[in-house]
Amino acid sequence: MCLQSIVISPSEIGFNSPKNFNLSYQIFGKPLGIAPIVLVNHALTGNSLVSGTSGWWNQLIGKNLTINTERFTILAFDIPGNGYDNKIENLITNYKDFSTKIIAQLFWKALEKLNISELFAIIGGSLGGAIAWEMIFLQPNKIELLIPIACNYKASDWLIGNVLVQDSILNHSSNPIEDARMHAMLLYRTPESFQAKFQNKYDDSHQSFQVESWLNYHGKALKDRFKLDSYKLMNHLLKTIGQDISKDDFNNFLQNTNTKIQIISVNSDYMFTEKEQNRTYQFIKKHYPNIQYSIIESIHGHDAFLIEYEQLDQILKKHFKKT
Repeated sequence: MCLQSIVISPSEIGFNSPKNFNLSYQIFGKPLGIAPIVLVNHALTGNSLVSGTSGWWNQLIGKNLTINTERFTILAFDIPGNGYDNKIENLITNYKDFSTKIIAQLFWKALEKLNISELFAIIGGSLGGAIAWEMIFLQPNKIELLIPIACNYKASDWLIGNVLVQDSILNHSSNPIEDARMHAMLLYRTPESFQAKFQNKYDDSHQSFQVESWLNYHGKALKDRFKLDSYKLMNHLLKTIGQDISKDDFNNFLQNTNTKIQIISVNSDYMFTEKEQNRTYQFIKKHYPNIQYSIIESIHGHDAFLIEYEQLDQILKKHFKKT
């Protein structure tokens, strides 16, 4: 469980850039080559630390958990430029040149360099799930199980609009990371979630409402661990989801894959709405039978995939606990 890296030349994925990509990754569970491989794609402010004491998905991935490190090899890449490896040279400043498709191409090239020809599963929430969609469009026959959570294969106009607002804050605010994060938290949660959590309570010690203290805390916490260039890149990637995927591409993919698809949505999600994910499911179901659709019921909105572990666990068990 230590950070490793793979060097990828831009020319290897047909990308024009003066410097190489240094793609960092971590492996949990069984060593490569002796067990089924599960690739976990992280979300916007996440990283490759998916299991262990500080792992952001350690309630799902670990010894004797649903994604069992005693049975699987769990692999997680860092989206290049997310800053997790703390190497300044790996930060991406020309962030608008990048897309989720390019990230998917990098992940496949890294898998090739690790001598991995097929995956048991790719799973990811939010941006990570969208990158999983991009990956299967590129390689429809190399994944046994695809699990995109709280995401869709193409960015909606609502999401693109929010990315614009975030980008404006990040480029024009005097306190960009904190301000952008506070705005984003309003998209990740719902009014009902906020009301249930704070109930209009006032924080005398900070002379503010508890909801204000909470938003300020999250803004400062992200500023302490995230770089501005990283946030700009990760936010920008959201608007690029599926931008090159046409209906013909989608039909071609469905005609050439045997992958089992498990879509998981959140009924109160404002970022990737349940309706848009259900439309994707209904479209696929008309043309391809090997697909399932599940809904997490929650008041917490988009962030429910990081909160409602029991519901998510019940959905995943049927896929990961089979002999």
